[in-house]
Amino acid sequence: MASTDHPAPRTNTPVPGEGLDAAHMPGHWLLARLGKRVLRPGGVELTQWMLDTLGVDPQDRVVELAAGLGATARLTLARRPAAYTAVDRDAAAVAALSTLAAPGRTGVRAVRSDAADTRLPDGDATVVYGEAMLTMQPHPAKRRVVREALRLLDDSTGRYAIHELCLLPDDLDPALADRITTDLQKAIHVGARPLTPTGWRELLTDEGFTVTAHKTAPMALLEPRRLAADEGLLPALRIAGRALLDPAARRRVLHMRRVFHRHRAHLGAIGLIAVPTRSQP
Repeated sequence: MASTDHPAPRTNTPVPGEGLDAAHMPGHWLLARLGKRVLRPGGVELTQWMLDTLGVDPQDRVVELAAGLGATARLTLARRPAAYTAVDRDAAAVAALSTLAAPGRTGVRAVRSDAADTRLPDGDATVVYGEAMLTMQPHPAKRRVVREALRLLDDSTGRYAIHELCLLPDDLDPALADRITTDLQKAIHVGARPLTPTGWRELLTDEGFTVTAHKTAPMALLEPRRLAADEGLLPALRIAGRALLDPAARRRVLHMRRVFHRHRAHLGAIGLIAVPTRSQP
């Protein structure tokens, strides 16, 4: 995934987006090329809240949709679930996820498939979650992914979680929401379509879930304090150093950061926990 100006450091593990230049690749894969591993809008803190609230334990069979680079997978595997399945449509991501080592007796597999059509069996999971992926889908695709999560879940013990970008507040002016969305799409080169907190909740309830918990957090993905908290101080410095040495990457990162900062009052991260409505008394 080399830039047209300076090649990125190579590792033995392929990074999604290999072969694309820094000026045109999706923003999350650009950050991954620079060494960033936590690519979630609410950072590790909101991911940990999500896993804690899901209550992942050794009895659970977990499916992670759009598992990406495996940062959350490692946190999940540390909880020693009975089984963990990573789903991603990127071949490089699946190759990396296939090498994950699990403590204890956790069965691990990685499947190259679409989050809206995993081809996994009905009721295959007690826990399904996805992070920073529904935001990138148009509304009909969002619905298909949520519907697939419902199909995958065990009726009696199933829990579903999402961790996504959100627009604030709920009554945000539609014209401003459109402007923010357009700015995001131009900056990250992906069709980002975040919803308000109520919009995310309604998406889940309309597709057969009951929301049981939610939490919001600042969207500070590229702020120095969040970068250090998510990656560690030395890795954060290495990421910054690689960006400084790569002019095309540096321009992209600074553009993304300016957009995030410009709309900081109206951009946030949200986590939602839900259960199938049919399992409610």
